[in-house]
Amino acid sequence: MTIEPRVQSILLTKCQHAKLTVLSNLNESVHTMKTLGERIRELREEQDLSLRELAKIIGVSAAFMSDVELGRRHPSDKHMRSIARALDTSLEDLRQFDTRPPLREFRKATLSNPEYGFAFRQMIDRQISSEELLEFIKQRDEKLRKHEAN
Repeated sequence: MTIEPRVQSILLTKCQHAKLTVLSNLNESVHTMKTLGERIRELREEQDLSLRELAKIIGVSAAFMSDVELGRRHPSDKHMRSIARALDTSLEDLRQFDTRPPLREFRKATLSNPEYGFAFRQMIDRQISSEELLEFIKQRDEKLRKHEAN
């Protein structure tokens, strides 16, 4: 499946806004989004480590590591650093695959301005999709660029 460059650009932008990592499959020119767990599994397999071996190296249970790879649990910063070291990669490499929402920043914003919480609740109640939200952000950014150009 070939995706035209303009559409690729839009997809990449949307994924970056959603903090999703997009990887290109060179054989098929198809883009897929990879999770943190998938990235860890990929690196672990490249190192020829079993899940149990990796868990032992970083000091967690194999069940915990399995849950991380399956996306059911998320490692703490301490464990992320240990995983990065064990898999011979950088913490930044792993973090770019972490798609969890920035809850700490969201909480801080809602405490300083309750309208953020109200707006988020309205978005959920009205079932506004992530695509609609990203499209709104894109349109807003385009308006700002046009305004700055004038």
